[in-house]
Amino acid sequence: MKKNYSKLPLRKGVGIVLLNNKNKVFVAKRIDNPKNFWQMPQGGVDGPEDYYKAALRELKEETSVVSVELIQEIDKKLTYILPNHLIGIIWKGRFKGQIQKWFVMRFIGNESEINIKTKKPEFLDWKWIDLEDLTKIAVNFKLDVYTKLKQEVSKILN
Repeated sequence: MKKNYSKLPLRKGVGIVLLNNKNKVFVAKRIDNPKNFWQMPQGGVDGPEDYYKAALRELKEETSVVSVELIQEIDKKLTYILPNHLIGIIWKGRFKGQIQKWFVMRFIGNESEINIKTKKPEFLDWKWIDLEDLTKIAVNFKLDVYTKLKQEVSKILN
């Protein structure tokens, strides 16, 4: 019998569009999906945690980056639903996807600050890409979110 996941809640999360001084976007390749998919730093919000503080915490946990300036908070929350084969596996099966608050930030540190070999590493590799290429590197179920972010960040930068 197929399990009905539609009743599962969405996980409250944050995401960071991290830009360098050339307006290139930081992306990293996940350890648990080493195919050629990359993503921006993102993660869950702990209970009553403030979204911006959660974004800064996630960025530090995943990339060691702390030298940032907030450019802009994206007004609308963005949502994605996991594909059926991942629901029930990711997040111990408690959520069907995420509803995320995104922040556009400027990296103002030295690249030597970026270290993905953290206490609980999530990434194998990282790179800077053109904003235009964001939708070429995303896993299918995040494509809609990345398309919207590309539009929002383009507006901010222009």
